[in-house]
Amino acid sequence: MPPRLIELHAPTAVSCCVDLGEAVLSPEDAANTARLFKALADPNRVRLVHLLSTQEEAGCVCDLAEAIGITQPTVSHHLRVLWEAGLVTREQRGSFAYYQVDRGALSRAADVLVREEGRS
Repeated sequence: MPPRLIELHAPTAVSCCVDLGEAVLSPEDAANTARLFKALADPNRVRLVHLLSTQEEAGCVCDLAEAIGITQPTVSHHLRVLWEAGLVTREQRGSFAYYQVDRGALSRAADVLVREEGRS
């Protein structure tokens, strides 16, 4: 059996540098976005944001606690963290606080993760 010949090709030049353009977040934008993601680092807070994002009306703490099955004080704590991060808005109605998801904040967080159409 004759020996097999292996064909060798010269390597092609590959550039190690890519023009990142405006893809880099400013330090301020990165810090603000990190605060949003840090607030979402808890499963109960993710559940609350998801629940609020499906509702047209603001939700009361007592209704939210019942819906996800955790105590009212725990829900209040999680909502405070979400509010401080800017993910939800809070409206006081008498002695009750009502919360609604801030869709603009969710959109800004999603913009960091999702590439815009037309950008590579």
